Amino acid sequence: MIEEVKTRISVGKDDAISLEVWVEQHLQIAENYAHLNAFVHIFRQQALADAQRIDLEIASGRKKGLLYGILISVKDNICIADRPVSAASAILKGYISPFSATAVERLLLEDAIIIGTTNCDEFGMGSASTHTIYGPVRNAADPQKVAGGSSGGAAVSVQIGACHLALGTDTGGSIRQPAAFCNLLGFKPGYGKISRHGLIAYASSFDQLGFIAKDPAYLELAYQLCKGADEYDATVSRTPDVEVGDVSSIRLAAFTNFFADGNAYTVDVLEVIHQLADTWPVDFSIFEGMDYLVPTYYILTTAEASTNLSRYDGVRYGYRHPEAKSLDEMYKWTRTRGFGAEVKKRIMLGTFVLSEGYFDAYYTKAQKVRQKLRNKLLAILQKSDFIVIPVTASGPWAVDYVAKDALEVYYSDVYTVLASLGGLPAISVPLTFGNRKVNLQILAAPNHERKLLAFSKKLMEIGTK
Repeated sequence: MIEEVKTRISVGKDDAISLEVWVEQHLQIAENYAHLNAFVHIFRQQALADAQRIDLEIASGRKKGLLYGILISVKDNICIADRPVSAASAILKGYISPFSATAVERLLLEDAIIIGTTNCDEFGMGSASTHTIYGPVRNAADPQKVAGGSSGGAAVSVQIGACHLALGTDTGGSIRQPAAFCNLLGFKPGYGKISRHGLIAYASSFDQLGFIAKDPAYLELAYQLCKGADEYDATVSRTPDVEVGDVSSIRLAAFTNFFADGNAYTVDVLEVIHQLADTWPVDFSIFEGMDYLVPTYYILTTAEASTNLSRYDGVRYGYRHPEAKSLDEMYKWTRTRGFGAEVKKRIMLGTFVLSEGYFDAYYTKAQKVRQKLRNKLLAILQKSDFIVIPVTASGPWAVDYVAKDALEVYYSDVYTVLASLGGLPAISVPLTFGNRKVNLQILAAPNHERKLLAFSKKLMEIGTK
């Protein structure tokens, strides 16, 4: 099955040139676009050494790996052995990981070459890749605009052609939204399909590794290689994927209340869905509970963040304030200097909702709402194969844009947190229908990842990129 996917990938490497030369060409692209700030570290020497080693081993008779000639980037909150990883935070700056994430190991086993790690929002907390100690990521289509977040650097690394595939993370849309802003495919598998071992945690019951690419075949191959049981992550699903079947007879569902009145961006998406109805039946309905999506998501994720980030105390690893005279001072000043403003805000929110006086009023209630939302989605997906909605309510905004209020940017996630709350697989797909260029988000039932990817490929054949 994986071999069949490999045959659909066109890497573009000329057999007349060595893998080392091929890697050098892509490193040069990354360096030429340094002003976009997509990469935190470029592993020039290591990438060239890996290319040379792989070609020597193949010349000695070893079979080429399935990812031979494919260059990848890795988000700066995913561990690579003996390489720096900081989650774009001062509290981890300079930290060298002693091990690699399971997903990274599985990609490297098939001859993928990592050319660098990519910029992101600190600990994955953001929607624009501007909450980062390395400075904002800029969109290659318009450097005055954001690339999206939190996997903005991952998206730009593929957008400029430095990589064929980017490994990123998605908590509430952090792969799908930047992929849409950069006119790429962004795929989040269902929760637990890929091991989270080696991912620096933000919200453990939401975090999921995923991929950004221009071609769905890259996504499918990476997913097939990375999924599956892992002794280091007990939450990994062992349920096999549903067979792909015939994607020409698909039933779609769309929620009319997800299309803001008068919003040209979402109106175009709605028009494209109406055009899809000429090929596949679409059930237009109202999604009851839309108003609860963003509050529920942020109550739960900030609660989990406040717990996960308590490990950064200056004792075991990362930054430690050098002038502290007591343990309390060390904790206080390490976290004050180490965490950025957005991270501090979410830690405080999470601490509040977990406090004794508010735990039942907020956290417990949010968990109940989450379960009800998931049940509703599963009921809809029993009648329909996929749910189709926008990825965002707008295109990328200016890098220096200042939100009118504290909740404005949070509510921009309303379209992507739906799949995250339900733990469902989802993908953002760039499509062109006539004069309409849109990014369509497609949600599927659990364990329907392969079918979702097959349908995305079919859509792209109908609506050109």
